[in-house]
Amino acid sequence: MTLDRRSLLGWFGAGAAGSMAGPVAAGTNPSGVSFAHGVASGDPMPRSVVFWTRVTPADPAAGDIEVVLEVATDADFSRIVHRSSGLRARAGRDFTVKHDLDGQGLEPGTDYHYRFIANGVTSPVGRTRTLALGALAEARLAVVSCQLYPGGLYNAYDAIARLEQVDAVVHLGDYIYEYGAGPDDYGMETGAALNRLPDPPHEIVSLDDYRRRHAQYKSDPDLQAAHARAPFICVWDDHELANDTWNTGAQNHQPDTEGEFVTRKAAALRAYFEWMPIREPLPGTMGEAIQRTFHFGDLASLMMVETRLQGRMRQLSYGADMGFSAGPDGRPVPDVAAFETLRQAEDRDLLGPAQREWLGRELATSKAAGRPWQVLGNQVVMARVAGPDIAAMATPEAVAGMLAGLSPEIRAQVEQAAVLFSHGLPFNLDSWDGYPAGRERLYQTFKAARVRPIVLAGDSHAFWVNELKDAAGEARAVEFGTSGISSPSPGDALGEFPLGAALAGTNPEVVFCDQTAKGFVLLTLTPAAARAELMAVSTILSRPYDLRTLKSYTLDAGAAGLTEG
Repeated sequence: MTLDRRSLLGWFGAGAAGSMAGPVAAGTNPSGVSFAHGVASGDPMPRSVVFWTRVTPADPAAGDIEVVLEVATDADFSRIVHRSSGLRARAGRDFTVKHDLDGQGLEPGTDYHYRFIANGVTSPVGRTRTLALGALAEARLAVVSCQLYPGGLYNAYDAIARLEQVDAVVHLGDYIYEYGAGPDDYGMETGAALNRLPDPPHEIVSLDDYRRRHAQYKSDPDLQAAHARAPFICVWDDHELANDTWNTGAQNHQPDTEGEFVTRKAAALRAYFEWMPIREPLPGTMGEAIQRTFHFGDLASLMMVETRLQGRMRQLSYGADMGFSAGPDGRPVPDVAAFETLRQAEDRDLLGPAQREWLGRELATSKAAGRPWQVLGNQVVMARVAGPDIAAMATPEAVAGMLAGLSPEIRAQVEQAAVLFSHGLPFNLDSWDGYPAGRERLYQTFKAARVRPIVLAGDSHAFWVNELKDAAGEARAVEFGTSGISSPSPGDALGEFPLGAALAGTNPEVVFCDQTAKGFVLLTLTPAAARAELMAVSTILSRPYDLRTLKSYTLDAGAAGLTEG
């Protein structure tokens, strides 16, 4: 279908009927406040949902603003089931409001409409849904990741907002990016052409920086429409802080010019918890520990893990960790054996023992409860993915022709990668391939719980369908990776070179891969089967756009393998 530029925000409306406070229509501003960043809900439970908004004051120095939340079973608010008064948009929280309506008038498996009121001004109306208890015939999840603001239009969010059915949006991270607006900054060639320039225009480091960047992203009408359509279930990846984050640092953090990493991390996490519809850490717990479980009736359990700030060791990189020696012809030869000793080290991990033990308990509990599906909301690709050996794929003449069509900079990178990939080395060391011992421990956790979960993955800006196996060759899980909403894909700069097909042809675990399309995964679960549809938008550079199903795969309950279609 072809979809135009019109946002769904107008569809949801902001009708004042039934309000005890008698608010004026949305969009008017008689009292110096507005709701410029929309509304959102998240972390749904059977009788609880987190409701979020941000009140934009005309004068930030005026102090806190009193806010009312109304929740109804109808869009006209003639049947209000709960009204929370006395909420406050506080300057100390950047005027954001987050209210966890736990056990206060909400029923399981029910659709609700909600709105906020401040100084007589009414917010846009959002829709949310609580999780079911007991028998459930179907659950539908939209799986998203990687939404670089300068990278392109959020057409995929417009498409999600228009879905007839979606129970929750599962966001696997990279909700914001930290880069600046310089001509060489990430995505800025597209950002400049579309006038989608990062705010602030420099790389974000301080609390004010991170708040402004979150505010800019939530100013996008398509993202607002998706938030207003369904509850989000979110985790962060690396760019909510800085590129290639690990537990004590990041590739894109330089302490000599950007201060202590722990200070930057605290600022990034504080802004994230202020601006996202996610539950706050409990007192006395680690702010980094956002792993949590959601049960969709008797049908499925969704376990969201955290793979950046708790257990992840520093990533290896070919530039910093691969040694080279001169070969007989004078060309550098990589010391693959020494590098593999580093990569295969037993202590390399992403989750850490505490989170892995928690996950094992959650998986076993879900299995014991009789739920047919255990779904893992995981940030990075889990499959074994070796880089493509270009020399083995085609004749030397064909390879030379392909390289000749690339820009000099990209050609040099491809030629360097080709040398490494000819040795069977991983395509991406920031994924689980950089932590094979930790991945094997995770697979043993699956085995101990007697489950073969569905693994979801983001981060890669590519679509993946993978059948995961452990070191002994035993099937352990099926993986569906979502492409980015707007972030550049690895295949974008390679012209006609079929990178996705090359990766699928090189790697037995990869059933399908597309390294250029943008969009989301639509995962539909029933007692009998799980169906994943790879939903691709035709463009992120303009409107209108087309939405199509790139591929779809089905997994029957109890089966180890996938069928296409």
